[in-house]
Amino acid sequence: MPTINEQYADQFSGSHDLWQRSRKAIVGGITHDGRYIKPFPPYVAKADGAYKWSIEGNKLIDYCIGHGSLIFGHNDPDLTAAMEHQVSKGTHFSAGHEAEVRWAEAINRVVPSAELTRFTASGTESTLLAMRIARGFTGKNTILKFEGHFHGWQDYALKGEKPPFEQGTVNGVPKETLSTVSVLPSNDLAMLEERLVQGDVAAVIMEPSGGSWTTIPFIDAYLQGVRDLCDKYDTLLIFDEVITGFRWAPGGAQQRFGITPDMTTMAKIVAGGMPGGAVSGRADVMEVVAFSDDPAKQAKKVPQMGTYNANPLAAAAGAVAVEKCADPEVQNTCDDLAARLRAGMNEIIVRHDAPGFVWGESSVYHIAFGARASNLTAGDLGKPEGVSPEFLKKSGGTPVGMKTEIGMLLEGVHIFHSGGLTCVRHTPEDIATTLEAFEKVVTRLKGEGDFDGL
Repeated sequence: MPTINEQYADQFSGSHDLWQRSRKAIVGGITHDGRYIKPFPPYVAKADGAYKWSIEGNKLIDYCIGHGSLIFGHNDPDLTAAMEHQVSKGTHFSAGHEAEVRWAEAINRVVPSAELTRFTASGTESTLLAMRIARGFTGKNTILKFEGHFHGWQDYALKGEKPPFEQGTVNGVPKETLSTVSVLPSNDLAMLEERLVQGDVAAVIMEPSGGSWTTIPFIDAYLQGVRDLCDKYDTLLIFDEVITGFRWAPGGAQQRFGITPDMTTMAKIVAGGMPGGAVSGRADVMEVVAFSDDPAKQAKKVPQMGTYNANPLAAAAGAVAVEKCADPEVQNTCDDLAARLRAGMNEIIVRHDAPGFVWGESSVYHIAFGARASNLTAGDLGKPEGVSPEFLKKSGGTPVGMKTEIGMLLEGVHIFHSGGLTCVRHTPEDIATTLEAFEKVVTRLKGEGDFDGL
């Protein structure tokens, strides 16, 4: 019987050929670092609902689901109709339009922190703008973030994102820029207070799910502790809800957990899967972006431009997506499907005595091989214990992690490296098929010696 990698080379041979062609035209052959995988990435020809088809015709259950942006699946009829209607009217007006107002109003209705909104073209731009607003509003320079939290690929966000977390350099980013960002480990309120007491922090930015959409979970009551300390030391709190927004609850993680930040950054679902993002927050904070006839206020205006901000196509899709997400059954459906996956995969891991575990929250799941969580049971797992944050963060990029993704592709399932996200178009039958696929892959990994020494 061929190995997983040998079978992949044969079953996805067209992807291999296209990847080789791509390497002659595109740097590294990929357009996003997150799509790097050995021996080569799959290429997709079309998608619909919860499925997509590789260029070879392999049907795949999709748990990447637009990097989490497609909570309604591919080609949702309502979003597609809104965009088709808009295309005939125009896609770029170089002016304001009704859809951008409707989009902002929809966000402000459902997101607890949203009193006023400003649009961007991506999640990275949203976090960059939020940091700039925080600095402009407070007059302070330092942004504080946590180890392993991902806030896009802009210069201020990359420090401490990947292990080793203590590394203070990022190739291509000036050390002077990085010096304005402080990075702390999560789940240590005493250390956070020790840093905030210095008084130079404009804002704390964090994923309210824990780092990398709950890859590194928070301990109980940590979010509230951070909120309290930010209030105590007059520091703004930014929730990065690019993933959790409209997925953890209609109003995001802040609604689910009952903790309101001063600003919220959004993208992905907020734009209906189109390129687009937003920053929302307290009116007094957000007003620093506005023009003013008061010379003193105008002198402190925070600049923001962007050719594609609230472009009509993204606005049309985004307004419909946010309105549809106001129905809590959207989140309940996705949460239930993900919980079934987490529990089913852990049951398989326990039964096969494999060195790994599956964990997550809401409608996401993560798979790790190479360590054993001390609290693992053959059921759902929210917060793995006995494993380091560094291990949790890097588990998807290990050789066995990549091979797991390859193995699942062979069984008709595309996971998001070592994990994934559910959408309303997934079905209980998809979950059952995915669990059957996972058991086959675990069996093959074990048989090919990938667990030896782990």
